[in-house]
Amino acid sequence: MSKAAADKPAAGAQTVRRALSLLRLVATGQEQGLRLTDLAAMSGLSRPTVHRLLKVLIDESAVEQDVDSRRYRIGDEMLLLGLARPGAVPMRALAEPYLQALAQQVGDTVFLSVRHGTDSVCVARHVGHHPIQVLSIDVGARRPLGAAVSGVILLAGLDSAAAGALMQANARRLDYAGVALSDLQRRVQQARSAGYTMASPGVMPGTRAIAVPLRGPGGEVRAALSIAAMADRLDPRRAAAVRAQMIEQADAITRRLGEIEAARTRRRTRR
Repeated sequence: MSKAAADKPAAGAQTVRRALSLLRLVATGQEQGLRLTDLAAMSGLSRPTVHRLLKVLIDESAVEQDVDSRRYRIGDEMLLLGLARPGAVPMRALAEPYLQALAQQVGDTVFLSVRHGTDSVCVARHVGHHPIQVLSIDVGARRPLGAAVSGVILLAGLDSAAAGALMQANARRLDYAGVALSDLQRRVQQARSAGYTMASPGVMPGTRAIAVPLRGPGGEVRAALSIAAMADRLDPRRAAAVRAQMIEQADAITRRLGEIEAARTRRRTRR
């Protein structure tokens, strides 16, 4: 076999990886869409390479481009492919009643996020009863870990070496999002010590956000539970009370996880 022939599979694998990486980046800007220059800056790839990959992804309906703004978003094909795996996020189904109860207790919007690779992904959102709701992110929205409170908590749940490696891997994207690596490292350390994190402002101006870890029965962080509200609704006094309610519901989810996993273990041992 010639060297050129042997190199073809490696080149093909690199193209697939780049395309998938680009899809993940497009997903982080799903609300407003991302420009070609945004995607080139965040990916570190040249503009011609990004443009070539996007053209193929558009041809396959995996990405779409707005005719007026020229911004890119995830296309219909990705949504349809996702339907092929129902119940793909079991944590969401298990946590739903607790998230709904928390949203009713505090009156503000509750989010559940999990880590996927170098991103935090919102897998559930419940709206409270307060007249003004902060709908800062949609279900399915992705952020580089550390760009929002959920990502800070998810990083804090890892050991220092693993968290540091993820922050370094996301350095270009975090910088693009206006997050200084040194500030994020400090926030992660504080969250690890305090057991929660808070941002003022949150993702949107005039808001605040708070997040606590959702742990598995063994103590490992499985997800992040967060709340976003108008800034005056998360002043220091009320934030403490809200945080206590969040921890209460997170602990209830952990107990339920323990019951389910213990039942699975019993069933396996009977076989």
